[in-house]
Amino acid sequence: MLLPATVVSQPPTRSTFGDAILLLFLLAQLLDGVLTYVGIAVFGEGIEGNPLLAWYIAMFGPGVALIGAKAVAVGCGATLHFCARHRTVGVLTLIYLAAAVWPWMLIIWSPNRM
Repeated sequence: MLLPATVVSQPPTRSTFGDAILLLFLLAQLLDGVLTYVGIAVFGEGIEGNPLLAWYIAMFGPGVALIGAKAVAVGCGATLHFCARHRTVGVLTLIYLAAAVWPWMLIIWSPNRM
C-alpha cells in the first residue's frame, strides 16, 4: 500500500533587506508617477519618452494611464518581493531612479527649462 506524500512547508522568512528594498522600489514608483504627471502638466503630453505610456496617456489621460502603469509596476515588484527576488527589485529600483526619476528632476527643475 502506498502512503500519500507528506508536504513539509516552511513559513516564509522575513528579510529586512527585502522589505527595505521594496519600500525604496515603491518610493521610486511614486516619485516617477508624480514627476511624470508634473512633467506632462508643465510641458504637455509630448514630453513622455515611453511610446507605450504616451499612447495610454493620449487614450485615457495622464491620471488613469499613470495610475495603471504604476499599479502594474508595483504589482510586479511585489510579486518579485514575495518570491524573494530582493536583489532583482533592488536593481530595478536603481534603474528607475537613474533612468526615470533623475531625468525628470533634471527636466522639471532645470533653470533653463524648454
